[in-house]
Order: sequence, then C-alpha cells, then structure tokens
Amino acid sequence: MQHMKTIENNLQNFYDLHLDNYGPGAMGVGWKNEAAQQIRFDQLAKLIEPCPGFTINDLGCGVGDFYKYLTATHQMDLQYFGYDMLKSMVDKANTRFPASENAHWIKIESAEELLPADYTIASGIFNLKYTIEGSEWKNYIIETLYQMNEKSKRGFAFNMLTIYSDKEFMKEELFYADPLFFFDLCKKNFSRNIALLHDYYEYDFTILVRK
Repeated sequence: MQHMKTIENNLQNFYDLHLDNYGPGAMGVGWKNEAAQQIRFDQLAKLIEPCPGFTINDLGCGVGDFYKYLTATHQMDLQYFGYDMLKSMVDKANTRFPASENAHWIKIESAEELLPADYTIASGIFNLKYTIEGSEWKNYIIETLYQMNEKSKRGFAFNMLTIYSDKEFMKEELFYADPLFFFDLCKKNFSRNIALLHDYYEYDFTILVRK
C-alpha cells in the first residue's frame, strides 16, 4: 500500500508523544479517557464465548490494555497474542506484563502475519489515516478484514468511527466509515451471523462476526 512507511513513521511519532505525555493506558494510546476505552472493550468482548484455553489475537494491541481488561474484568482462561506494527508499543506491553505466561507480544508489518486463533479483535486501528486518501484507506481496511477472517476460527470483531458523527467534531486526519457498508461486506463475505452495535454513546460502531 502506498505511503504506509510514512504513515508508520507518523503513527510512531503520534503514539510515542502520547506515551511520553500520558504513560501506558487509554490516553497513552490515543483514547480520550479510560471510560471511553472501557465502553469499547465491553462491545468487543461480546464476541467471545469462553472455553478453556481459547486463543485470541489482538491486532493493534498497543500497550496491552485489552489483555488487562480481559484478565481483570472477565477472568478468562485464554492464550492472548498481541500484535502491533510499532516496536515501542510491543516493548511497553512486555514491560507492563513481564510474568504473564498466557500473553505473547509480537511486532508485525501487516495482518498477514497473524497466527490462527479462535478470535481476533481490532480496536481503534482503522481510525487514524493521516494523509492517505479515504478510498485507499478503505481498501486497506477491507484487505485487513479479509486477513482477520482467514485467521479467526470462531469469529472476529472490530470498531470504527462512524459517518454519523457530529460534523463539527469530525477531523480531516481521521477516517469515518459507513457502518451499513461494513455490515453488508461482512454479511456477504464472512458469515451469516453478524451484529452491528451502534448504541453505546460513542462516535463509533462495533461489528461482531460469529462463525
């Protein structure tokens, strides 16, 4: 994909600045606060039907907040694989959870490198497009969803900013998606069992794909 190296460098600068200013946690990876992050995690976790030792991929894991959420909030028996394209995120996650036998932190270049797992989730990774054209970024998202589907045995989930956001608050560097387009894409290509969640008072939506 064009410009991806430039975008990776911009992302590195963006997230390094946030980590320096706010430390690990929701604001350190660009969310407005812990409460907003918690709401989004609650939606993504609705995908999961736990079974002993199930596996989950977290694409764009940041500093490991979703792992912390799963183990603290749900006490799930799982093997978690956190993937990020930014080395600083992977290094910080390793530092935060050094003795976690069920957590694995992996730097990748693309979703093609995901290992097969029961579930895959992606939280917030499609929001920040910077200077990439909207149509090109949309194609990148679609390609990533196909990879997530291929690597997920029981299902996958993702969230995106919605085109139904208040116009006065929308920003040029962010990507706002049509939830109906992505619902239709998932319904026609991945599974009959699709849920679109757009009722949790944030400027985004979540899609759950169950197989």
